[in-house]
Amino acid sequence: MKRWGQRAGFIGLALLASLMAGPTVAQDVTREITKIDGDLYRFQNNFHFSVFLVTPDGIIATDPINAEAAQWLKDELASRFNQPVKYLIYSHHHPDHASGGEVFADTATFIGHENMVAAAAAQGSDAVRLPDIIFSDTMTVTLGGKTAELHYVGKNHSDNMTVVRFPDEKTVFTVDFISANRLPFRTLGDSYYPDWIDSIKAVEALDFEIAAPGHGALATRENVVAHRQYHEDLTAAVQAQIDAGKSVEEAKAAITLDKYKDWGQYDAWLSENVEGAYRILSGSS
Repeated sequence: MKRWGQRAGFIGLALLASLMAGPTVAQDVTREITKIDGDLYRFQNNFHFSVFLVTPDGIIATDPINAEAAQWLKDELASRFNQPVKYLIYSHHHPDHASGGEVFADTATFIGHENMVAAAAAQGSDAVRLPDIIFSDTMTVTLGGKTAELHYVGKNHSDNMTVVRFPDEKTVFTVDFISANRLPFRTLGDSYYPDWIDSIKAVEALDFEIAAPGHGALATRENVVAHRQYHEDLTAAVQAQIDAGKSVEEAKAAITLDKYKDWGQYDAWLSENVEGAYRILSGSS
């Protein structure tokens, strides 16, 4: 009886502690819709962004991000604009931007670059719904008197990146290979040089005033140019180390690129950027 009493006491204390601690709280998710210009809006899901254009005949949307985010967006579009998504344009095949498309499959036609099909298959995931329509160089989507232009600007962060230009809003949607005052993601996985630099130059040749990246703040044309210059400086510094016979660890120790020390993720990702550029430029990927 004494043992049972002690055990019951322990159980009671544990239950009391659990009740005092309160219910388990799920991790917060930041989701928001903000206007860019005119009828063009930006959708945020934590650290990922997509854009959509509202027309009288439906909505032209871009990356669904994931199923939960897509369902939230679908519900918001219905309540705010009372319009379905008629076209969904993929920026590229990576699942953190392209998964969840099935949420819009009841109303939308899916569009992506022709290289996206093989790339999505190669990544071995069924999370990405494949496009219904593919294009090679450029394509124009018109709905409700409004226009979205699709541009393939070459390899960069993937081999199937689509840039979407909204001419009336003078805005381009650029995912993962352009950002505002922020270093590229870590070790530059699934990336290409010098193609990345050339693709940013192709974006610079477009008529726009605002760039809406897939991560981070809205960008200006000056931000786009600065991001291209970062890649030029990074690759020049890394190539010099390779030419001098330095190892990747020696290159990481030597390259500082102080010009960009005030950019986001400089302390966290510069060394990894050097490692990734070294891998690509030395052909060791």
